Amino acid sequence: MRQAILALILLLGLDGFPLKAGEMTDSAGRTVTVPGQVNKVFASGPPASVLVYVLKPGALTGWPRALRDSEKPYIAPGQRELPELGRLTGRGDTANLEVVLKVAPDLIVDFGSIRDTYVSLADSVQQRTSIPYILVDGRFDATPAALRLVGKALGVSGRGEQLAAYAEKLFADLDAALGDIPEDHRPRVYLARGPDGLETGLKGSINTEIIERAGGRNVADPGDADVRRGIVQASMEQVLAANPDTIITWDRTFFDRVWTDPLWAQVDAVQRGRVYLSPLLPFGWIDRPPSLNRLIGLRWLAGIFFPDRFAQDMREEAREFYALFYHVELDDAALDTLMAGARGGRLQ
Repeated sequence: MRQAILALILLLGLDGFPLKAGEMTDSAGRTVTVPGQVNKVFASGPPASVLVYVLKPGALTGWPRALRDSEKPYIAPGQRELPELGRLTGRGDTANLEVVLKVAPDLIVDFGSIRDTYVSLADSVQQRTSIPYILVDGRFDATPAALRLVGKALGVSGRGEQLAAYAEKLFADLDAALGDIPEDHRPRVYLARGPDGLETGLKGSINTEIIERAGGRNVADPGDADVRRGIVQASMEQVLAANPDTIITWDRTFFDRVWTDPLWAQVDAVQRGRVYLSPLLPFGWIDRPPSLNRLIGLRWLAGIFFPDRFAQDMREEAREFYALFYHVELDDAALDTLMAGARGGRLQ
């Protein structure tokens, strides 16, 4: 019933009146007039660039950061050499309105937070450029809705539905497999970012919500404190006090040194050999950015946390995911390079 009501609201518009032709309601409740044919899209940041590329690669006008040579084999040939355009949102925003106007996109897409700050930015950019700008909820559980919303905006509703169904099945499979596992039987996980491993994300952050979605417990938990959930700098003392039994990282420098560092050697996860290095090509499986790339990471993490419940061949899962989402057929050599990043334990 609730889904039917939400569908009716989106059809009519949040004010209860029917939407005009070309109008759509984005995730922030803004009514935006989108062209009938969208051929050029400016992605406001890395998460949006992944979303647009996955849905309609030919519409992407550029990457926030140019692809590195190691990333290009995992992207369709037509998008490997797209220019670097910078980003309108997030840390280190580098794009400016002159760049946007020069690109002259039909649509600007932002995928991530829909807090008031981002609403204000979207309204300001849209007013100053006259380019429609939609905000799309980037929370993990909103992934199917995001795919359907942007698929419709880009004129590829069928593909949006196909990918939304993939995400919904993955979520449903996880819920069915993990529903009976008590909280105190779930792994206590720490996400180690950066070469020293001391940057992390608080529980509830878009950067770490994959941990909870895969059935883990994020030890960087501020409790009920009214704090902004996001990336924070931890101390070694805090890590030792939390004493996670599992550590996830994508930083190779940290992964290589954690086994011989006398301070990290005191952590349960290190003593048990449960430190895991995540693949990064062409996008991170855990974060970097927090976008659709996390779906394959979700499968990987669930298998790490609960190997008895997720018997899966990650090479084949990755091969199928990359074909469906990234428009590339990976040969064995490309898979070898990719999966070399999926490591755990000092002896592997």
